[in-house]
Amino acid sequence: MLPAMRITPILAPMLALLLAAPATAAPFAFSAQRIAADTAALASDDFAGRGPGEAGEAYTLAYLARQFRAAGLEPAGPGGSWLQEVPLIRMERQPGATLSITSRDGPLPISLGRNATLALRQPGETRMADVPIVFAGFGVVDQGFDPYAGVDVAGRVVLLLAGDPDGEAGADLGFGGRALAYRGRLGVKIAAAAKAGAVGVIVLHEDFPASYPLAQLTGTELVPQMVPAGTGFGGPLRFASWVEGAVAARLLAAIGLDLASAKAAARKPGFRSLPLPATVSASGTLTATPFISHNVIGRLPGTSRPDEALLYGAHWDANGQGVADAAGDAIRNGAIDNATGTAELIEVARAFAAGPRPERTILFAAWTAEEKGLLGADYYAAYPVVPLGKTVAVINLDPHVQLPRTQSLEVIGAGRTSLEDDLAAAARAMGLVTVPEPNPEAGWYFRSDHFPFVQRGVPALAFRAGRDIAAGGTAAGQALIDRYNQCCYHQPCDQIGPGFSFEAAAQEAEAAWRVGLEVANRWQRPGWKLEPRF
Repeated sequence: MLPAMRITPILAPMLALLLAAPATAAPFAFSAQRIAADTAALASDDFAGRGPGEAGEAYTLAYLARQFRAAGLEPAGPGGSWLQEVPLIRMERQPGATLSITSRDGPLPISLGRNATLALRQPGETRMADVPIVFAGFGVVDQGFDPYAGVDVAGRVVLLLAGDPDGEAGADLGFGGRALAYRGRLGVKIAAAAKAGAVGVIVLHEDFPASYPLAQLTGTELVPQMVPAGTGFGGPLRFASWVEGAVAARLLAAIGLDLASAKAAARKPGFRSLPLPATVSASGTLTATPFISHNVIGRLPGTSRPDEALLYGAHWDANGQGVADAAGDAIRNGAIDNATGTAELIEVARAFAAGPRPERTILFAAWTAEEKGLLGADYYAAYPVVPLGKTVAVINLDPHVQLPRTQSLEVIGAGRTSLEDDLAAAARAMGLVTVPEPNPEAGWYFRSDHFPFVQRGVPALAFRAGRDIAAGGTAAGQALIDRYNQCCYHQPCDQIGPGFSFEAAAQEAEAAWRVGLEVANRWQRPGWKLEPRF
């Protein structure tokens, strides 16, 4: 046995440089044109918005299998198939649903699809009349905060603020400052309210803590929800709603609180839920239909360590068909979200297949039902084709906004894994820099398909092209992002537009490939800088 190597103060910096150095490989020309062509195909009306279980799914699966095969991959799904079945339940609210809120001053001006939403939570018919409301602040149960402690909210509806206590506080109150904490996610807060016995949740909408305009929520209100097969529908919760901030704030005014003072009160750990002089009535019917959707999985076997894998993923689904917009278009084509990321996934597969085989196996997965709660990725994480203990890292491609050539890459959830160092090295090799995401309050780290793997301990990387674009800088890039977020995110106008260049998409694909090439060939596995806590 050779003696152990002693890492001296002189050797340590040299070793660090060697470990961080990007791998050398035969050049591959990442093509904005190929990414554009794949995006255009996936986002065409022929694919009907790529809704899971809808007509467009079969077209999408066939297209992806063809592209994976043409790229040089082999099928990696169960039984030698390209496909992994994902059993789901489709939840559709039927016409005729109602929501009303009455304060001591009379009914509030609530209109579903205009300034409020209604997501029913129990299959069958829901009928609720004159249910009392309590204000539960941010609704976060963590770090000494518990608005339900000692308060009976069973059988009541809770009104919540979006975000967590320190998102706008200008200080870290135990939740990480401006960055959204996991416990501040809406789904986690709804679960906490249900555990306390609430039968309904109303969220007061504001653009900043919600991270999206109310129009995005009202515009997709009738798009079907989905849950995993086998989901139990017990528990008290009957509905969850968003209500326009100015309207919902009138409930707080009835107990002498404006929005600022309500937030200030709710930021104190001793805050407890307060009864409001108001009631809620809601009705509607929810149908539940089981069906099978699919992940598409391909691979390139590794050479010396084929039992270990690096996993690339992108979600193929969009929001299918729904209520038509003013122009009569009912198809939510999802060109940016996420045909672009799926096209990048195909391009990265081409790059690996065109070069020498890496030491570890490379998996490429196109996930279903990301828009419904990361359901396809979560199912794979529970039933992986390569055990998660042998999956060294996940790289997620969900770019969110189409941009021309950029000068930077934005790290989602910065400071968590060593993969960010690999991304920084890849960026330098491309003449770029990496920067933290500028809006961590949006909670993007919890909102895409890498997260089910993070929850199970697999290091994961999520990033996107930076808004500091080459032609116009940050101001021009931010204007493009704002326009998309305000008007087209999850809407019918998320389709290929004039002047789309896909140059930044090609940069994203190249950066993802460079990181993966390094990880797939390096003996050292990626690790955590900040251990995940959920």
